[in-house]
Amino acid sequence: MTLRGWRERMSPQDSGLEAGGERRIPGLRREELARLAGISVDYLVLLEQGRARNPSAQVVTALARALRLDPSERDHLFRCANLASPSAGTISRRTPMSVR
Repeated sequence: MTLRGWRERMSPQDSGLEAGGERRIPGLRREELARLAGISVDYLVLLEQGRARNPSAQVVTALARALRLDPSERDHLFRCANLASPSAGTISRRTPMSVR
């Protein structure tokens, strides 16, 4: 329900897409969101229906970015996916010895 609600509140123009004719419901179509997030439509359907059990952090991040979620909404999406929210902190410039 959460993904669908966020998808329906976004217009194609908000995401940089062409409106493309008459729409029965407001917001982005599944195909449009899937294209913006770089995932398949089938996988998006599974996510919306709650049948995809373990989405990766990369997929959840791509969806949050495509839906232009604010930080609290993004964190909620991560919690829905049973993932830790990305840190809002800074990235360390120190290179670990194991990498050097």
